[in-house]
This record gives sequence, C-alpha cells and structure tokens, in this order.
Amino acid sequence: MFVKVCGLSTPESVQAAVESGADAVGFVLTKSPREVSAEQATHLLKGVPEGVSAVGVFRHEPAAEAIATARDAGLEWIQLHGRRTREDVKTVHDAGMRLIRAVTMGSAPEEFEDWGEELLLIDAAVPGSGESWDYSSVRNLGLGARRWLLAGGLTPSNVGTATAEAQAWGVDVSSGVESSRGVKDLNLVRSFVEAAKA
Repeated sequence: MFVKVCGLSTPESVQAAVESGADAVGFVLTKSPREVSAEQATHLLKGVPEGVSAVGVFRHEPAAEAIATARDAGLEWIQLHGRRTREDVKTVHDAGMRLIRAVTMGSAPEEFEDWGEELLLIDAAVPGSGESWDYSSVRNLGLGARRWLLAGGLTPSNVGTATAEAQAWGVDVSSGVESSRGVKDLNLVRSFVEAAKA
C-alpha cells in the first residue's frame, strides 16, 4: 500500500512520516492552515530521504505558477486540486515534473479518466471536511489497474477498512493525523502508516 502523509510543516512530522515508512510526503504551498512557504519546504525537504517522494500541493494556482513555486522549493512532484484540464497535465510534464491530479467524488465522469498523470487522488465530495464517506463507491468508477490514492476522512482506525472497501492502490492523509487543525500528532502519523501498511 502506497502511503502519502500530507500537510507536514515541521522537521519532526517529516521524520515521523518517513521513519514509519511513508512513501510520499506533502507540503502545502497554497492558502491553508497547513501552508508553508517554498523556503520552509526546502528546509523540510532536507529530512526526506532518497526513495520518498516529496510533493508540493496547490489548489487554484495556474499550473505554470505551481511549477515555479515547486521549483523554488526543490520539489519534483506537484499535486493539483481544483478545476483542471488535460493541458495542465501536459504543462507539468513538459516542465519535467510528476503529477498527482486530485478530483472529488461527484465530479464529471471525464475527470476520472486517465489524463496521463502519474497518480489520481480521489477525495471526498467536500474535501477537507475530515469526514469519512462511502469509500466503496469508488469501485463504480472503473479505474481498473490505474494507480490512484484514496483520501478524505481517513484515520488510523478506519484506513484498513476504507482501503479494502475501495480496493485502493494507495492512500493520502492529512487531517486524520492531527491533534488540532494544521498540527500533526506524531503518534497518529506513525499509527496511520502502520495501519495502512498492515
């Protein structure tokens, strides 16, 4: 199971994620309680070892702007939320970067098609709510053998059930491992990765 821990903002939280076996870590470079600057992301990146993907997360920024910010931070992966186009995917790839494209349940059917992104992230209909949802509904999307991440309302206690219901390739967590909004609980981070990989 591929595990990404997102919204990391301290060296300690990065360390907890990578030491417990996370495959990717995410730094939020857009307006959010978890937002870090490109400069902070560069500093946090020093704690990310070879083999663990470091991802810059963006919401409504144009792809070109996201690429420039990610480059400033030294990141090779970009995660794009919001309304996106196939042209955005091409722009990211033309810049030599890898892409996680985020979509929400309830989006138009074509948004779940393979646009050439490395990973598709499927989030709750209301992203950031922290509430669990009907994870089994993802099976109706016909994703086949594609690589995709399940997100939204995941916690150490429900990730095992959720991934089984959705038949997920991987998972992405943020609020489900926090003690308060934007503050990671290091024990929850470790518990989540362990539970997801079990």
